Amino acid sequence: MLFLEKIINDSINFFNSNLAFTANNVLMDASEPWQLGFQDPASPIMEGIIDFHYDLMFFIIVICIFVLWMLLSCIHLFKTNTQEERSDLFNAYSQGVAHNTGLEIVWTIVPAFILMIIAVPSFALLYSMEELVEPTFTVKVTGNQWYWQYEYSNCKNLDIADQIIDGKKFDSYMIATEDLEEGNLRLLEVDKRLMLPVNTHIQVVITAADVLHCWAVPSLGVKVDACPGRLNQTTMFIKREGVFYGQCSEICGVNHGFMPIVVNGVSMKEFLQDRYMSNLLELVEENPELDGFEIPAEDISFLSK
Repeated sequence: MLFLEKIINDSINFFNSNLAFTANNVLMDASEPWQLGFQDPASPIMEGIIDFHYDLMFFIIVICIFVLWMLLSCIHLFKTNTQEERSDLFNAYSQGVAHNTGLEIVWTIVPAFILMIIAVPSFALLYSMEELVEPTFTVKVTGNQWYWQYEYSNCKNLDIADQIIDGKKFDSYMIATEDLEEGNLRLLEVDKRLMLPVNTHIQVVITAADVLHCWAVPSLGVKVDACPGRLNQTTMFIKREGVFYGQCSEICGVNHGFMPIVVNGVSMKEFLQDRYMSNLLELVEENPELDGFEIPAEDISFLSK
């Protein structure tokens, strides 16, 4: 037992010393007071959403300027108070415009052409959001009143699936304000974060155990409803390391505002190390009779790769 605890403590200290070196470089993506724009994207889907938003803003600004010019022109030209003068102005400016077939064709075709231009990137983005790529493993997300439950499964690497990933589940609760540590975000920090590897295709299956919830992480471009008795799915590909914050986005009861989501994106090596150490700690807690237990070197050789 002491031998196993010594290995675990030494390993944790080693990992913490390495993580402390890069702690200042880890990004924390969360909303800010008076924020008007998007959070920094961390997935190809979110990058596409932001690019599409800025493409639409070009058309929106041009249309708004044109409509505003038309409105101000009408106000300026017809600001006279005399009904006769208004009638004269209307007749003068409507000549060649009223019942003009060519003009009607133009203002029908131009908006349709704009919509076709918008449709091309829109359909491409929608297709990419619904595309299901062969995942490395699956994360099942279950919404409860008022916490989230996560479960790893379907790992494609059979050598580590049973020992590290498959069937491992945990609950994630919000940390109360009085229990927050320095650097924690109020109403956004949880006791157990969902740790996921970067540059890896991950399938996320979302459901609920009681009422409607919604699992949403803005930086990852994910917002999927959690419905009781139904499985919704999406895929994620995290491009960079960081801590990504989200919240339940479906009114689910009195504590709806206290269901934060925290995704910790790390390298694959750190992910496997964390999963392995978590399993060892669970093993010690569940089997206190493991005195003198030794870990075969071949069982942990993958951690050094």
